[in-house]
Amino acid sequence: MKPVLSRMQGKYPELQVEALEIWYNQTNQQKFAEMSRQHALQNAGIPLIVIGDTVLAGDATIIARLEETILLEKKRIASCNATAPAPSAPAVSCEPATTLTPQMVVVPALIDSLNPCALSVLIFLLISIAAAANRRRILLIGGSYIAAIFLFHLLMGIGIFSFVTLSGLSKAFSLLGATVAVILGLITLTDVVRNRETFFLSVSESGKGLMAQYIRLASIPAAFVLGVLAGLLGFSCTGGIYISILALMSRSLTFSEGLPYLLLYNIIFVLPLVLVTLLAAYGMSVKKADSWRTEHKRALRLVIGIVLIALGIVVFLGWFG
Repeated sequence: MKPVLSRMQGKYPELQVEALEIWYNQTNQQKFAEMSRQHALQNAGIPLIVIGDTVLAGDATIIARLEETILLEKKRIASCNATAPAPSAPAVSCEPATTLTPQMVVVPALIDSLNPCALSVLIFLLISIAAAANRRRILLIGGSYIAAIFLFHLLMGIGIFSFVTLSGLSKAFSLLGATVAVILGLITLTDVVRNRETFFLSVSESGKGLMAQYIRLASIPAAFVLGVLAGLLGFSCTGGIYISILALMSRSLTFSEGLPYLLLYNIIFVLPLVLVTLLAAYGMSVKKADSWRTEHKRALRLVIGIVLIALGIVVFLGWFG
């Protein structure tokens, strides 16, 4: 294939070729397997060439169809860049190879990090220990809770994303995630319009009672268990945006490409929790943070609802737009 590709690069200088060796390189082996699953290839072997959304497998197929595929991809790119495509040109997809950007992760993660559901449990925990605990104990207990929240969300994201990429259900999951995002967004906006103290998407009363037991214990192990419970019981409240980001990732990223985005999202998600813990440890009244949370919780839910619907629409447009 090397001389064939060399001839094509000489004829089409804009052709960029990335060659991946898979006999010795384990990272490339994993990428090859993920690409095979993503394109639903059974018993895929080499040589294998991927151009846009087209896969050419085997030397005979590649030699017969490579130039044709290159020309079709050039036409697709030209139609995406043209201000007025020719009316007779066939409809082509202008979807980029990778639709997710760091900005598309950072902004939703920042909004999700201010979710009242995520902050309230930590604030109640810190209120219960603030009067009797010294700075070191506040930092340890708060840190234990934050570590549990971070690990729970990260491992859940890794589990969901790895299952989707390995099973080849990327499109089905992304469309399901988009549907869930829109539904949760509409429910969240309904909560805001109802203007009541209780919300549909919140921790149940039984769940609050269970978490209250660990809040009263106010120990480092109890804080860790509390973080896991808060992540699990509050996922209907805090998980909507996260699922939407996973849906976007599943459209275009392999597992190894998506892992840094998962880490970035979850680091940003716990930043307000870290800030509240530090402020409590260094003398700020935790009740002020609770007052801020109570005062702005409806506005925050309004923003979260809008973001959920917007992310759902972005995923839908990526497949059908």
